[in-house]
Amino acid sequence: MDIHRIDLNLLVVLEAIYSEGGLTRAAERLNVTQPAISYSLGRLRDLLGDPLFVREGHSMVPTPFTRNIIEPLQQALRSVETMLNDMHRFEPPTAERRFVLGCRDVLESRILPELMQRITQAAPRVELATVQFNRHNLKADLFSGRLDVATDVILPKSRHIRYVALSDDQLAVVARQGHPQLQDGQLSLEKYLELGHIQVSSRPKGPGVEDFELGRQGMQRRVVLRCQHYFAALRVVAQTDLVVTIPKRLALISGQPEGNQILPFPLDMPYHEHYLLWHANMDDDPANRWLREQIIESFKETDFA
Repeated sequence: MDIHRIDLNLLVVLEAIYSEGGLTRAAERLNVTQPAISYSLGRLRDLLGDPLFVREGHSMVPTPFTRNIIEPLQQALRSVETMLNDMHRFEPPTAERRFVLGCRDVLESRILPELMQRITQAAPRVELATVQFNRHNLKADLFSGRLDVATDVILPKSRHIRYVALSDDQLAVVARQGHPQLQDGQLSLEKYLELGHIQVSSRPKGPGVEDFELGRQGMQRRVVLRCQHYFAALRVVAQTDLVVTIPKRLALISGQPEGNQILPFPLDMPYHEHYLLWHANMDDDPANRWLREQIIESFKETDFA
């Protein structure tokens, strides 16, 4: 039989009549009238080609056909009910779920240790994947579920994207100890512009956030190397006279490998806020809301100067 021909509500009526033993009690349980129950039963009899119940006194006795299908039907209805109820709750200790976080590599080293400590303690069966994402596809990726949430320094222009500010940060300049132009540990704007720079970006070209501020003031730095990862940039800095401009907290977390020094960025520049982003249709989703809470709390724990 083609399932599309059956109104699934009719199966709920069938189970109610069986469990309650009559039309009146089934109507009371489902909060409908007895004529409505009788009408539904008539439709089911036509569709299934069986009387389903026969009256004996004041009771409705199930036919052999009904007895054969009732147990799997009840199991199926319970499964559907459980599924729908689970959509409205998320139990971390027993949840089996894989979340995908869109995250720039600059934030991974800062947030993942604290975040995974929280997740593994509260939800041991939950998995997390962090992935790069394309800003142009962010709305579609969040809507489709390819991403559960994302973190970024830029807010998308969409009323369908919700966000919360995670933190502020400053820029810092990292150079090797013993750099011939930075022996005094001081970095003026003039000296900054004279140095060779590393720009870290996953894009093949284009300016960084610091370049926008420099350009606004009619200045330009000299980028000698463009690479994809901060770790690689910091290794190059340690062995050359190039410098890299990175978020201050990342510079501190990096542990100043191989004796690198951290210097203030020589421009009075606004802080960079990191945002947590999600699609509006996930506002009230318990699992998504739980993940957002873990990320927000993780940022608070790692929010040091």
